[in-house]
Amino acid sequence: MKRTMVLSGMVLLLLAGMAAAQVIIRIRRPERLPAPPPAPKLEAIAETRLLMEGLAQPNYRALEKLLKEKPADVEAWTFARGQALLLAETGNLLMLRPPRNAGETAWMARATELRTAAAELARQAGKSNLERTRGAILNVAASCNRCHETFRIKVRVGPEAREPGS
Repeated sequence: MKRTMVLSGMVLLLLAGMAAAQVIIRIRRPERLPAPPPAPKLEAIAETRLLMEGLAQPNYRALEKLLKEKPADVEAWTFARGQALLLAETGNLLMLRPPRNAGETAWMARATELRTAAAELARQAGKSNLERTRGAILNVAASCNRCHETFRIKVRVGPEAREPGS
């Protein structure tokens, strides 16, 4: 009987030791976490022309109109800043749809130029600085026109470029 108790005690000790070893092993070697899902692929959905006609042109023209006179209040300046940021984001969207030929490098440079010029326009509008905001919108127009010249698009942007009836 004594022998059985001693053996039972040894078995319990052995089992306790094994359990402790398992805990230590798990602490040292955590279970593998599942792999994170793959990053979504960025892909262009809308045509470039739609971005220009639906996003870039309306925001640019509204800014041009708003800045003919000094915006009346903080809300108007905030709205102007928002429109400028939408123009900057248009530059990002353009980067998703470069041409698949030798023009890709120029495309990326021009899209980056638009983003930079529009971001500066947003900064100046955020400071409610009329003079600098007006200068910045001219830089955005120049950026647009350089791109249009590079890719032979017969559209001019800016105060001198008005379509009939606009």
